Amino acid sequence: MHTARALSLRPATPDDASLIASIHATSWQAAYRGLLPDAFLDNDVTHERAAWWQARLVAPGAERRVVQIAEQEREPIGFVCVERQPESPWGVLLDNLHALPGFQGIGVGKLLMRAAMQWTREQGEYQLYLYVLEGNDPAIRFYEHQGWRLDGKEPDSMGGIDVTALRYVYRLDAARAG
Repeated sequence: MHTARALSLRPATPDDASLIASIHATSWQAAYRGLLPDAFLDNDVTHERAAWWQARLVAPGAERRVVQIAEQEREPIGFVCVERQPESPWGVLLDNLHALPGFQGIGVGKLLMRAAMQWTREQGEYQLYLYVLEGNDPAIRFYEHQGWRLDGKEPDSMGGIDVTALRYVYRLDAARAG
């Protein structure tokens, strides 16, 4: 476990796709062990996430999303991706929030979440939503502790199996600036 030292954020660029994919895959390998097939987590997730982020960071619509990388003493340790979903009845999608396993519990997630909330307010929006895999109890506890509330369940598929995604929503206080 790493200690809480100065944390900072920086905007991601397309050149960060491999870095983000690595953090994402490492996070899934730790959080989803026992929820997704070991063969997927051990063999496929790294390549799958790399291809996904390579495409995502150069895809049209960049003005509707922000990706921020959390660093501790210039070492990348997490990231967040938030995207406006104009057609969504739930608001702005907090699409990804990941901290490397050794850095959880030192405030990285809260820093990333505050950045997502600030960006959402700057977009003139006041509600976020996210999906968390049913059974990912540490993430569920984290979000619920931050004030998110369960708003629904949806079937999904990950790693070649059917899963349930839990939708959580968070209403921002429009009067508070951050």
